[in-house]
Amino acid sequence: MAPLSLPPFSSSAMDGFALQGVSGRAGTSLTVVGESLAGHPYAGTLSAGECIRITTGAPVPDGADTVIIQENCERDGKAVTLMASVETGANIRQPGHDVHKGETVCSRGRPLSPFAIGWLAACGITDVDVVERPRVAIFSTGDELAAPGEPLTDGQIYDANRFAVMALLEGLPVRVTDLGILPDDPARIEQALSDAARTHELILTSGGVSVGDADYVRDIVQRLGRIELWRLNLKPGKPLAFGTVGTSLFIGLPGNPVSTIVTCLLVAKPLILRLAGAEPSAPRYHRARLMERIEHTAGREEFQRGVIQRQETTTWVHVSGDQSSNRLATFSGADCLIRIPKTAGDLAEGSEVDVLPLYGLSDAF
Repeated sequence: MAPLSLPPFSSSAMDGFALQGVSGRAGTSLTVVGESLAGHPYAGTLSAGECIRITTGAPVPDGADTVIIQENCERDGKAVTLMASVETGANIRQPGHDVHKGETVCSRGRPLSPFAIGWLAACGITDVDVVERPRVAIFSTGDELAAPGEPLTDGQIYDANRFAVMALLEGLPVRVTDLGILPDDPARIEQALSDAARTHELILTSGGVSVGDADYVRDIVQRLGRIELWRLNLKPGKPLAFGTVGTSLFIGLPGNPVSTIVTCLLVAKPLILRLAGAEPSAPRYHRARLMERIEHTAGREEFQRGVIQRQETTTWVHVSGDQSSNRLATFSGADCLIRIPKTAGDLAEGSEVDVLPLYGLSDAF
């Protein structure tokens, strides 16, 4: 709750002269009897025929109820002539113009954004109750993975998923622990999961939750805790697992890079914000028209990467190339996800679709 009104006093919205409204007619000449500056108010009371010089944000003195901007005045020593008329009450911010004493400044469940912090400071509030940033442990699994910068052996690729996920979490209120790459070794994976669960609220993994012979993560989580959900009716991102290890929540992201990024944005981000104390909010979709036909088989909701183009009053979107879930190239130049409902078949050129802008998707605000 605001401990005071903001502003706490009537203040000037402009640089000019404070006067009594009844004197605010063009051609009127007034006597300057002082000044009110920000932080240095005029201590007297204005009488008829008087005015004071006043600056933006400075208190309006007793006896004044109007401010005329300096551009509409001519001053000669202590005499000021009004070159235009001004309405009574003009250019004055009343107490509580921003917030009244007792009003809510920040609501429970809202991110403590830079804007909220500025407003709290303006109200003189120095302490607020907050939810601690959740601790998130991240690792990738797979003998085929190497860290960028290391030499590749036969059959290896560089681990992109872990770095993409950590970058996506940078805008969120979290504390991230990077556990690196774990080999396809059940004992190592089990130890890492057990250790992480003791000190983290969430464990995020990439790979190891599908049905391959070396996909150990899901079974180990089931043994250590519980798998509450496996597989989403989503493309890309079907082989996602959700469960618990001890008191820690667990999300096993798919191994394909695009699937990892999409499910991180659509599933992991909302969960992390909930852990951080935020109230749930629906995705902020926009409407756009397709610039080309999209082939789609009904049955799974799909998110394709796209590029938004605005032409006059119409927003268009086109697909950013081959949408295979291994192709990080589909994010090159993409600025949105195109949502295709699970009930939809092929979409014709010109069809209206929902698009989810990528900018801001990884932010908390």
